Amino acid sequence: MKALQFIGSGTPLTPVDLPEPTPGPGWVVVDVHAAGLCHSDLHILHGPGADWVAKKPIVLGHEVAGTVTEIGEDVTGFEIGDRVGIACIAHPLEAGLAYAPGLAVDGGYAEQTLAHASTLVPIPDNVSFAQAAIATDSVATSYHAVRTSAGVQRGQTVGIIGLGGLGLNGVRVAHLQGATVYGVDVNPSTFPTARQMGAKECFSSIADLQALQPDVIIDFAGAGSTTAAAVEAVRAGGRVVVIGLEAGTAEIKLTHMVLMSVQLHGSLGASKQDLVEVYDLISSGDLDPAIEEVAFDDVPDALDRLHRGEVAGRLVANPHR
Repeated sequence: MKALQFIGSGTPLTPVDLPEPTPGPGWVVVDVHAAGLCHSDLHILHGPGADWVAKKPIVLGHEVAGTVTEIGEDVTGFEIGDRVGIACIAHPLEAGLAYAPGLAVDGGYAEQTLAHASTLVPIPDNVSFAQAAIATDSVATSYHAVRTSAGVQRGQTVGIIGLGGLGLNGVRVAHLQGATVYGVDVNPSTFPTARQMGAKECFSSIADLQALQPDVIIDFAGAGSTTAAAVEAVRAGGRVVVIGLEAGTAEIKLTHMVLMSVQLHGSLGASKQDLVEVYDLISSGDLDPAIEEVAFDDVPDALDRLHRGEVAGRLVANPHR
C-alpha cells in the first residue's frame, strides 16, 4: 500500500510502498478515507516535534477516519464496514497519547492503518469522513480548550487569538457556549469566516481586546508575544489558555500576572468523550468546520502551503485518491 513516511527532522515526507497491516489482539485495520493535515505535522517535520514520535521512520497523520476492514482478537463492539474516527486520546493525561496514530504508531498518511479498539469512535451517518478526520484533533482540541481548559460559560467575554483552523473552531465552540466572542489575527482575510462562526468583531491587534476586559483569552497562535499580550489584555482574575506552539518561549510580565491574579493555563488535545460530543455537534449542524480537500500525492506540497500560512480552515486528503 502507498504511504508517506517521516524519516527525520528536516527531511521531506518520503513516499513508500508498505505491506498491508495485520491486527493483533485488541487492534483493528482501518481503511483510511480521510487524513487531516495538521500544524503538529509541521513541528515534527521542521522543529522540536521530531521528538514527539515514538519511532522513525513512522507514517505521519494523526487525524484519521475510515472504515474497519479487519478485526483482531479480543475486539468487541465493532464490525467490518463500521465507519470510525480514531481518537487522539490526550485526556486523562495518563493516557499519554499511547495509541495515537502518526505519533505512537503509524498513522493515516497511508491507505490503511492499525488502530487500537479503545480509540475508535463511531461516525454518525450524516458526518463525512473529511469532517470526522479533522474532528479527531483540530476540532476536538479546540472543543476541549474552550469547554474544559478555559471553562467558557454563557455570558462571558472571550478573545480568540489566531483564526486558523483550530482558532475558527474555537470561535464557534465558544459562541455555542453562549459567550460573546472576539477574534484576533494579523491576517484580516480570516475575519469574514470568524464572524460567520460567531465572532462579534475581529481585530488585528491583541491590544484591542484590552478595552473589552475579556474573562478568557485563548491563544491558538502561541507566538510567545501573543501569550504575553494576552496576559496583559485579560481582565483581573481572568484566564489565558495557550494551545498554539509557534514559539518555544514567551516573556511574561510576572508582576502583572501576579498582581492581577491572571491564570495561565496550557491545553493539550482532547478526550475520547470530547470527540463523541464533537461528532454530535457536527451531526446536528451546529458545527461545520471549514475544510479543503487535497489529492494524496499533493500532501507534501499542501503541508508547505500550511507552513507558509496560505491555508484557511483545515486540509484533508484521501490516500485512495
